[in-house]
Amino acid sequence: MGNRSGIFHVGCWAHVRRKFIDAVKGRVKNGKKRGHADTALEYIQKLYAIEKSAQELSEPDRYALRQEKVGPLLKEFRKWLEELAPTTPPQGLLGKAVRYALDLWERLERYTEDGRLRPDNNLAENAIRPFVVGRKNWLFSGSPRGAEASAAIYSLIETAKANGLEPYRYLRYLFERLPAAKTEADYKALLPQHVNQNAINNIKF
Repeated sequence: MGNRSGIFHVGCWAHVRRKFIDAVKGRVKNGKKRGHADTALEYIQKLYAIEKSAQELSEPDRYALRQEKVGPLLKEFRKWLEELAPTTPPQGLLGKAVRYALDLWERLERYTEDGRLRPDNNLAENAIRPFVVGRKNWLFSGSPRGAEASAAIYSLIETAKANGLEPYRYLRYLFERLPAAKTEADYKALLPQHVNQNAINNIKF
């Protein structure tokens, strides 16, 4: 749970999957046959297969499907991981992958609690890719505060785009109203997901 009421961390299954893929690569490199990492990836593949079938569903229906199919699968997967953990060297690639998944389990299963949530943050990572690529050319943000400021601006811009807002119009709307914001509720109302699109479209240049 986050440090503010109503804010929760949601885990990313793509990161878990990458760690088990690394374990598979390590096994193949050492010439070993099929192992536990392959089984873990099969569990994760089943989770994503369910998500694929739920893409066109409404949020309530997606939630119901997850409760019916994902919940039992996660329970089975966790039990398997807990039984595997004591028999796996913790410093090996497989051990690290297992421990990573178990340590974050509460966050990893949280996406099943709301039909709006996703099992990973791939959309966010794709959105910030231009920034990451550009950063290699910019070299520096000037200071830690500069890096935090640029991260905040990029987050606002990508969230605005995700909510159907034209970024420049949204930033005009934000900067015009930000000086008057005093309370946490005031600031929250200015976040892209809480801004009425018509208010943005009516901004005059």
